Amino acid sequence: MSSTETDVDTRITEEQEHLDQVYARLDRMRSNTQRRLSSTLRESGGTPQARSERESYERMYTDDLAKFDAAEHNLYFGRLDLDDGETRRIGRIGVLDDDAADTTLLLDWRAPLSRPFYLATPAAPEDVDRRRHIRTRNRRVRAVNDEFLTLGEASADDVGHGDVVNENALVAALNAARTGEMTDIVETIQREQDLIIRSTHRGVTVIQGGPGTGKTAVALHRAAYLLYTHRDILSRSGILIIGPNDDFLTYIGQVLPSLGESGVLLSTVGDLFPGVHATARDDRQAAAIKGDLRMVDMLKRAVRARESLPAKPVPVDFDTYEVMIDSALVKEARAKARSTRKAHNLAQPTFLRAALDGLARAHAGTIGSSLLDGSQLLSGADIADIRTEMSQDPEIRRALLQFWPTLHPQEMLRDLYGDPAAVRKASPGWSDADRAALQRDTTFRQDDGSDFSPADVPLLDELAELIGFGTDDAERAERERWRRQLADAQDALDILTGSAPQDLEDELDPEILMAYDLIDAEQLAARQTDTQRLTTAERAHGDRNWAFGHVIVDEAQELSTMAWRMVMRRIPNRWMTIIGDTAQTGDLAGTREWGEVLSPYVAARWQLRELTVNYRTPAEIMTYATRVLAAIDPQMTPPTSLRSNGVEPVAIRTEAADRAPTAVAATGRPDLTGLSVVIVPSELHEQVRAVADAAADDSGHPPRVLTVAACKGLEFDNVVLVEPSAVVADSPLGLSDLYVALTRATQRLVVVHADDLPAELADMPAGQV
Repeated sequence: MSSTETDVDTRITEEQEHLDQVYARLDRMRSNTQRRLSSTLRESGGTPQARSERESYERMYTDDLAKFDAAEHNLYFGRLDLDDGETRRIGRIGVLDDDAADTTLLLDWRAPLSRPFYLATPAAPEDVDRRRHIRTRNRRVRAVNDEFLTLGEASADDVGHGDVVNENALVAALNAARTGEMTDIVETIQREQDLIIRSTHRGVTVIQGGPGTGKTAVALHRAAYLLYTHRDILSRSGILIIGPNDDFLTYIGQVLPSLGESGVLLSTVGDLFPGVHATARDDRQAAAIKGDLRMVDMLKRAVRARESLPAKPVPVDFDTYEVMIDSALVKEARAKARSTRKAHNLAQPTFLRAALDGLARAHAGTIGSSLLDGSQLLSGADIADIRTEMSQDPEIRRALLQFWPTLHPQEMLRDLYGDPAAVRKASPGWSDADRAALQRDTTFRQDDGSDFSPADVPLLDELAELIGFGTDDAERAERERWRRQLADAQDALDILTGSAPQDLEDELDPEILMAYDLIDAEQLAARQTDTQRLTTAERAHGDRNWAFGHVIVDEAQELSTMAWRMVMRRIPNRWMTIIGDTAQTGDLAGTREWGEVLSPYVAARWQLRELTVNYRTPAEIMTYATRVLAAIDPQMTPPTSLRSNGVEPVAIRTEAADRAPTAVAATGRPDLTGLSVVIVPSELHEQVRAVADAAADDSGHPPRVLTVAACKGLEFDNVVLVEPSAVVADSPLGLSDLYVALTRATQRLVVVHADDLPAELADMPAGQV
């Protein structure tokens, strides 16, 4: 055995001893926490305060166990040897030695003392003499790699590419096959990424970066870092992460637990309105119109149109008389309701009071006037009694409220889409084509809101604001209604208790329960505290009015103006991290310039940070993607690919009828490893998908077939792109879609086409399946 091999074995043995110590401590921590949780679950009864405290402990212990389980894989991954002799070991969570409380077995990767692991380079060593990268599997150390940062000892390989640190580990991670789930980069965070992850800026930070620059990974690690650093604030208010689609959320879903955090709410725009899971699909034109700021005025007009006047007097029977609800009465009541400047539903009580008051006065004038001189014979108290009786008459209330009805966002938007006349009235100055784009068949209605599209959800949120549905005022009104109901229930219980004859109670079998034995006011009030059992993320998901402590928006360039209005309602403190690349904007209503969408909310109080290194896309593929970027905007600077894998992209020309089988066959080559996908223009999706499903008869696992919109934010080892010219022609932003499609691959790109290739790909070498 060579001296080098002996040295490697010695280092592995040294780190294995420490790893054993760390896992022994982790197992004790897990066992102690499980014991405390079991003890807590066995307890019952007690005061409401005691129950609330137990529920808090239950949540804490459960969260700790989830954190321990998630950190199990590759728990210990880094070591720093400083030039003053200090040694720091870095892991996914912090672990203290239970035998020596002042001894740290592992530093949490988010701790300030861990920063040099990500920042130190030979040019700026940060007092680090040696950085060690430890790779483990199943609690065993598999490899150790040392980097000497003191220039006198560093080799050429140690210096690497400028600010790129842990290069060997980074390249190994980049070359590893994809699994369909995103992995964290906690072991390989780079300087430019770390500076963003740990930014202390408390406003809006925009992270602009090209494909493969690690924007999503940075966003997720920033969420974990903020929860670690500001846990007192964010554990109560929570962090919201908005992604482009469900596949994306599934893809990133395991990252935060592996970083020691599990309380973050992940959502798409289509799921941000409670009770609605929007899965319907709009064509590009309809989505663009729904995302336009013109929709605000249109929806305002639509709501006001529901505050109508009677075309002719409406007769209603009351106390053997016929009272008339006419236009003048409703118009006066409507003016008073609108003068409150409250949302529609919240102004309804004012409208009803004013209308009843006018109706009572008119009726009093009818029944109380003198036939001789017309003088008023009824007093104010008499009129008040009439008004009270009228307010309790369901027919009168129903007749009045048809002119100021209670509105619900979902039903109102469906009714609007199904009524061309209402759309026309609410959209003066619009073209007939724009109005027609909003119309659809509304007979298909789903309780879960799946008949809505993601572009509808911001409109539902806008309507909720205009109507007063789920707002602070509405919540206060609901709490007041609950207090009244609780008081009524208590009164009923008091009556039951007081009315039960004492001698009857004495004679009853003790096994027979009275009503007041079964329920009390405190039990009725328990519904107010049921939410204490939910996590912050679970409570926030069901509350449209929830104010998050921090919001992260990924693929933010796809958000429309209306979607930004909805997002901003959920983050009143404007502490946000926005991740995107305007060169990849595919939505016609999406963002092309950050200042344009942010200035209405934060003026110029936002900062732009850029990521410049492409970790995903090999240089061979990026050559073609860079040409497309230049066609999109010559002023944009492409990210620099970190690696070259020697695999040139190829183009396979075929007949139109053979495109689908050729594309599917290209994903099934025996020499391919990792995750494969076929990316298609929208018009070919169903055709290629059918061929892919048929190909699954033997393997049972059909290759994935996605449109460009569906693969936003995802990455695959092998990409087969079908008919890039059709991708470009599919939209006015088709070049941006092509740029996205070309940059999903981490290893290999194949283009299948019958039509001529776009000019940017015209010289791609010919290939075969």
